[in-house]
Amino acid sequence: MPLGYLTLVLHAHLPYVRHPEYDDFLEEDWLYEAITETYIPLLESFEGLERDGVDWRLTMSISPTLAGMLSDPLLQTRYVRHLDNLLALTAKELERTRWQPEFHRLANMYMGRLTRAREMFVEKYEGNLLTGFRRLFETGRLELITCGATHGYLPLMNQNIPAMRSQIEVGCREFERHFGKRPQGIWLPECGYMPGIDELLADAGLSYFFMDSHGLLYAHPRPQFGVYTPVRCPKSGVYALGRDTESSKQVWSAVEGYPGDYLYRDFYRDIGFDLDYEYLKPHLHQTGQRHLTGLKYYRISGRTENKQPYQPEAARNRAAEHAENFLFNREKQVEWLAGSLDGRPSLVVAPYDAELFGHWWYEGPDWLDFVLRKVASDSKSVALLTIPEYLARHPQCPTAQPAMSSWGYKGYHEVWLEPSNHWIYPHLHMAADRMVELADHFTRPTELQQRALTQAARELLLAQSSDWAFIMKTGTTVEYAAQRTHDHIQNFNALYEQLQSNQVDAEILTALERRNNLFPDLDFRLYCSQSPLRELASEATVAADPNDDSGLVNAAESNAADLPIDSPAAAPADTGEPSRASAHGTKKQTE
Repeated sequence: MPLGYLTLVLHAHLPYVRHPEYDDFLEEDWLYEAITETYIPLLESFEGLERDGVDWRLTMSISPTLAGMLSDPLLQTRYVRHLDNLLALTAKELERTRWQPEFHRLANMYMGRLTRAREMFVEKYEGNLLTGFRRLFETGRLELITCGATHGYLPLMNQNIPAMRSQIEVGCREFERHFGKRPQGIWLPECGYMPGIDELLADAGLSYFFMDSHGLLYAHPRPQFGVYTPVRCPKSGVYALGRDTESSKQVWSAVEGYPGDYLYRDFYRDIGFDLDYEYLKPHLHQTGQRHLTGLKYYRISGRTENKQPYQPEAARNRAAEHAENFLFNREKQVEWLAGSLDGRPSLVVAPYDAELFGHWWYEGPDWLDFVLRKVASDSKSVALLTIPEYLARHPQCPTAQPAMSSWGYKGYHEVWLEPSNHWIYPHLHMAADRMVELADHFTRPTELQQRALTQAARELLLAQSSDWAFIMKTGTTVEYAAQRTHDHIQNFNALYEQLQSNQVDAEILTALERRNNLFPDLDFRLYCSQSPLRELASEATVAADPNDDSGLVNAAESNAADLPIDSPAAAPADTGEPSRASAHGTKKQTE
């Protein structure tokens, strides 16, 4: 038996960005970049492990919004168009750099990678990468888990239990629709937890969830083994898994983490900003705005303007060194823990955003591949496994009530509730209350009413995405995030008024269904108030941490009249083209 186990967890999520009303939309690039630089390289790596007979294990969440986009025919077609445009630009780069050998070899590298990505996407997976992840899931070596329906931040929904329940249950149903069975585990959006949420998870049939370290370290009673064993929640029986700060810091930290090594590719130096505008113009979006192309020729090189050309072989060798260092540290960690956990092996949980691997950290998929292979072949003290495997071997775990927590800055709610974004919550709370009202009232809707009720629930879920508040906080594509929040709330309010007056506009409804078509099997009745869990509403508002800031929500509600959302009776939003700003910063590092 090994001295300890390592569970690597990748959280794959992007906000739902799909704009059929435009032929060309910059923010859709978030998905296309992640497919090319993260999801295809990860699939390629996992399939290589399978081919070579490696006994690997990895846990990966695929959020329902990401799954919806990956399976959407419109976005699949547009992704191929995006790739063809990049291939055309790369062909021009091969010609432009023919007398610059240090850059020409990189243009050749990109041509090979983009060509292979197109072949895998179009021919192997026939446009739907979910089929690849599902096949690996069925082997038992890739443990797939779900997430909240639209990545809604659950602790800030605590005034409406049906809204929280719907985020969780829709996430489970969408997982089953895509992967053939209900999930066992869930990645809580932003690792946001407060007491009572675990009971909603149990009601959905979920067995475990992940949270940040202090959620367990401040649990009551404090777990004897800290974050190195699962903790069983006392009321629900659901298991909580805490993030190991040491293994996370080695990868996440912008200062101490591996991705900052000077040999690795520089994310920000991109030909989309370096080269002549007229040369690039045929390959830009219709707005003509410069943007990242993914063709990057420089390594990090340190804090200097004089960047050095990127050298893929040196970077790959450094990734192998970093993988060896990571395993060495995990071995020393489990050796130090051995004997202090009453004879049971320790469990080190190392969770990361999936998009770090390949998109932000270009060498990340290579590093991960090296780690998985080295653990399987070289380590005698550390073994890889999934959470269901660990619980099957060690079902007796400490019982404690986890504390309120998130993995955001300062560890609680501040990222998603502060001056830049607090204005959204009175509208989200009112819309959630109105959705419950509609679900309770329309017990036998007509076909048109049922469509309107379903679309109202869809608009509410989309408005609740934690990504919009996060973007407002980080100051990246703020105009787009605010517009998305505004539009979904306005659409919801218009549908609410139409249903209340029994005057549903079928033409407008059809347009909304075409534009925001996520969750085709969505059941609005999930919002009915009649539920055995309704008594959790009073419990869920009591946080386990003395720094509870839930009162800020109530304070924000008192200013609702001053907030920038039109009246409930307004028509659905048709605001023209939102912000076309750069996609930088839609994902984050936590250190």
